Amino acid sequence: MDAHDIRNSYLASLEGHGHTVIDRANLVPRGDTSTLFTGSGMQALLPYLLGETHPAGTRLTDSQPCVRAQDIDEVGDNRHTTFFEMLGNWSLGDYFKEDQIRWFFEFLVDTVGLDPEKLYVTCFIGDEANGIPRDEEAASIWQKVFGERGVSNGIAVIGSQADGDARGVHPGERIFFYDGGENWWSRGGSLAATPIGDPCGPDSEVFYDFGPEKQDASFGLAHPASDGGQFMEIGNQVFMQYRRLDDGSFEELARRNVDFGGGLERIAAASIESDDVFRISLLWPIIESLQELTGRRYEDETASMRIIADHLRGATFLAVDGVRPSNKEQGYVMRRLLRRAIRLALSLGLTENFFEVVVPVIADLYAADYPEVAASREEVIAVLVKEENAFRRTLEGGLQTLAEWEVASITGRDVFRLSDTYGFPKELSVEEARRLGIEVADDWEAEFALALGEQRERSRGATRLGAAGLPGGATA
Repeated sequence: MDAHDIRNSYLASLEGHGHTVIDRANLVPRGDTSTLFTGSGMQALLPYLLGETHPAGTRLTDSQPCVRAQDIDEVGDNRHTTFFEMLGNWSLGDYFKEDQIRWFFEFLVDTVGLDPEKLYVTCFIGDEANGIPRDEEAASIWQKVFGERGVSNGIAVIGSQADGDARGVHPGERIFFYDGGENWWSRGGSLAATPIGDPCGPDSEVFYDFGPEKQDASFGLAHPASDGGQFMEIGNQVFMQYRRLDDGSFEELARRNVDFGGGLERIAAASIESDDVFRISLLWPIIESLQELTGRRYEDETASMRIIADHLRGATFLAVDGVRPSNKEQGYVMRRLLRRAIRLALSLGLTENFFEVVVPVIADLYAADYPEVAASREEVIAVLVKEENAFRRTLEGGLQTLAEWEVASITGRDVFRLSDTYGFPKELSVEEARRLGIEVADDWEAEFALALGEQRERSRGATRLGAAGLPGGATA
């Protein structure tokens, strides 16, 4: 089952359970300045999860494109991307754990076709100090749904990720209890960091097992919450049933919500038995185009091709949603993605422009399901090609300058000089220096900021001087 079919089957299955398919949110959050990008399906729905009435009712579903720029340094491995789609469904005071768990399990097994023997789940272990019990309800539901398929459904009480790294998985275990750092949802990221007044609650995550041969032994023994590679999270069900009070304690909510988010790319990877998300139908055609353009094999240039494919996909969707390359906020992140992709393409021997070949491939992968992509296809291609043309004129000179610096280390002022002269995003200069084996000073960011501030002050001084020298204080 390819990613396109998984997305549409998911939405259809939720419609069959009485959900309304709602429009996706723009990648630039509207009325929310706390974050640059929409990074989850629930982000735009937070007012309704906090109690407002949604005009479409109490059962909602969508597939939400997301950007998480904070993951940029992780891209290059087999599962991280800055851009991804999150399948989502929500119950606003309607159904709760039984329906949610059963529906998602049935979707994975009966619709996508995943082997239930390869599914593992986690639940919240409880917090005695805060009077929050272990989530036996979710665990017992999981035991039922696994048991109905003849799958082992034993329970393991682990606690922390570190405990799991030392303990691993024992035969017959399927359901794992972890603490508030792993299986608790709040806007603060954990139970301890839950903001006062906020709704919150235990969550139940679902993982796919790719087999023990995928586990990196340096991470310890394999278990669902491990980062070692054997297990990959494919969905998370948040059960909002508590609120944090002014005194720091928790009380049960009168109206309980469900917030589900599932990674489309990861579910699609599990469906083809590949722990490499770049082999799914939404990413592999991009890789194939890069192989054809460069004459290089994905197996030999894996990390570079993954980064280029991810960054161009993210930049394409940002352009669809109105973002344009610039030196500020969302535009800066977009520019960084594009320039990083160009720099890596150069390392693959792509000395000529290639956006005009690859971006149409990306757009066509999404045009059927996202009409706005089809409508803006030509404009988006033009925007990205223009940025490529502008950056290529300075890229080779800047890289050559950096490579010719016969130094063991560089400072923040050196990074600023590359930015000021060649238009390099500061992070690109640091990445390239490290790639060349040049040490980067620990305080480079502070020195960069100081150099930038000095330049701005010089510019302000020149502007004041120019204004004073013109008749009537006019400016040129």
